[in-house]
Amino acid sequence: MRTYDFSPLWRSTVGFDRLFDLAEMAQRAGEDNYPPYNIERLAEDRYQISLAVAGFAPSDITITAEQNVVTIEGSKSDKPERDFLYRGISTRNFKRQFNLADYVQVKSAAFDNGLLKIELVREIPEAMKPRRIAINGASTDNVQKLEAKAA
Repeated sequence: MRTYDFSPLWRSTVGFDRLFDLAEMAQRAGEDNYPPYNIERLAEDRYQISLAVAGFAPSDITITAEQNVVTIEGSKSDKPERDFLYRGISTRNFKRQFNLADYVQVKSAAFDNGLLKIELVREIPEAMKPRRIAINGASTDNVQKLEAKAA
């Protein structure tokens, strides 16, 4: 696997530290793929992360949302409750982090049939949405004349 050295870019850029952190995390993401998960787009501004957490109870899992990162941690007690002859369902401890874009927030989480589903919504504040600015001194008559000339 290739690794990239971002140190030359650190010397000549300002404010891109989050981008470099994301690139480094993407390189490490291939190392551990437990638990398996899906990321779905439900609508233009709605998403869902589904994690397959068979063998875990909702009380064994914690979800933490902090700034632009949602962290899901699962931990089971080390003492086995049963004597397994073969154990194919892994219940090892895990920590999975997802980086969220600006204004994406965790709305809810549900546990259903061994799947942990986390609902995400992008809510852009009104102050950040584009808005039309009126130009003082411009008459609407002038706009109509320009349209007539173009036709």
